[in-house]
Amino acid sequence: MSKIIVAQQAPLARRNFLGQSGGVLLSATAISLMAGCETMAQSSNKSESQDVAILNTALGLEHEAINAYQLGAESGLLDKGVLDVAVKFQSDHKAHRDALIATIQKLGGKPVMEMKMGDYAKALKADTLKSQADVLALAAKLEMGAINAYLGVIPAFKSGDLAKVAGRLAADETMHWTVLSQALGRPLPNKALSFGA
Repeated sequence: MSKIIVAQQAPLARRNFLGQSGGVLLSATAISLMAGCETMAQSSNKSESQDVAILNTALGLEHEAINAYQLGAESGLLDKGVLDVAVKFQSDHKAHRDALIATIQKLGGKPVMEMKMGDYAKALKADTLKSQADVLALAAKLEMGAINAYLGVIPAFKSGDLAKVAGRLAADETMHWTVLSQALGRPLPNKALSFGA
């Protein structure tokens, strides 16, 4: 497994992605840039500084996920097959991170940096991880937070294409959560519309 480069940034809870009042959402400009639609992004009237702040919050969440998987990988608690899946999921989060960084830079912002690994370990209570199930439960909890955060931005869009980008991010997180939950022997949700509530 390749080593991850770690820098500095303050820890963020995934639920804060939607803002403390529940009303802060990614703008069409930000999602257009993430989707590679610069022309569409240039025509938007949304505030770029607000977009950068929101995208940096999302970036902080992706940094957290990447480092959580790194902590799990380095714990020595994961079986080889489980470790391989964790590395794959970490790779997905790196792709999300890279898309967010590129978008923030296109908007003229400065991407937030990662914290030191020790800071993540403390924030995520890595010292309480005593088994593979503990590592998987932490990852599943973080993935559920990401699902709800990304689903929360979809209603902000009038364009189906823009909503699709946010939906694709949520789909990655949902796939991760589902696999982790099954590995833990947890049942699937027993009702429809379980995510994003």
